Amino acid sequence: MFTKEFKKAIQELPSAEKDKLIFRLLKRDVDLANRLHFELVDTETVEDKRIAFEKLMLNKINHFTERFYSVGYLLQDTRYVSGDISEHVKITKDKFGEISLNIKMLNHLLLLNNERIQSQSYAKAYTMCIYVIARAFKILILIKAIDDDYFLDFKEDLEKLGVLIGNNSLLMKTAIHNGLDVNWLINGEIPENIVAYHKNVRQQGYLK
Repeated sequence: MFTKEFKKAIQELPSAEKDKLIFRLLKRDVDLANRLHFELVDTETVEDKRIAFEKLMLNKINHFTERFYSVGYLLQDTRYVSGDISEHVKITKDKFGEISLNIKMLNHLLLLNNERIQSQSYAKAYTMCIYVIARAFKILILIKAIDDDYFLDFKEDLEKLGVLIGNNSLLMKTAIHNGLDVNWLINGEIPENIVAYHKNVRQQGYLK
């Protein structure tokens, strides 16, 4: 991306000038600034951050569930929470948390709202259903990418997610139509070729 000459020129800048440039760049890149603050200054560990974030996340889901208006607004609020998870991962590089928080988000969301989703017409619930199934695929892919030793940490929550999807006829209809076998979640048996399988499903125009 940068030439050797450019890198060398930057390295040879006076310290005061480099400091000014760094602070100017950080003002324009909040994500980088937050990540550096976490790595250089913050006294909390990644696990501390994850635990605190999970509590906040579950409270947010409780809050927008209590003021439920429609499945459309429910999906919008869920996407905001998903964005918060992405921000947490950017700052902390918490790959374990990216999986656990996404599973817990879906589990809590469906535990509180499964009946509401299922009571809608399929046309009204479709976008929410696709979101849940696509997110379940993402979780499986993320799990497959990490060390097998961590799998047991997710197995119970993964099974809960599979059961919650299985208890919702609209979600099951969407899962079947888009190639997600709920037994992968319930039994914890993720296909070795899940990445290629998911890519093929999307290339055929599903999960949209």
